[in-house]
Amino acid sequence: MRFTKDHEWVELDGEVATVGITAYAANALGDVVFVELPAIGKALSPGEAMAVVESVKAASDVYSPIGGTVVQVNDAVSAEPDQVNAMPEAGGWLVKLKPADPTAINALMDRAAYEAFLETL
Repeated sequence: MRFTKDHEWVELDGEVATVGITAYAANALGDVVFVELPAIGKALSPGEAMAVVESVKAASDVYSPIGGTVVQVNDAVSAEPDQVNAMPEAGGWLVKLKPADPTAINALMDRAAYEAFLETL
């Protein structure tokens, strides 16, 4: 699993990358009440807004950590947005991408680097 400074995570499994928001982001947002996901087939560039997560506090864009094409969305979080809070780095994932460049994930922070980054906030 790799992380961005915007608190997204991405995990590559074969030719598919799963993307979600981190536990830190889910906690900072508070209770998630709505999730807007992209269309399947949408091409995303690294850093492009791909989803919106709305909580009782605010609405936040979720950015694509790597470039790729959306191959699946997590309809379960649309139906039950609280899954983003309950399992942000597991069942609360948002999209699955076919990466344009699978090696791009290597430029992102590993868990130790992300945890060190969090200590600076």
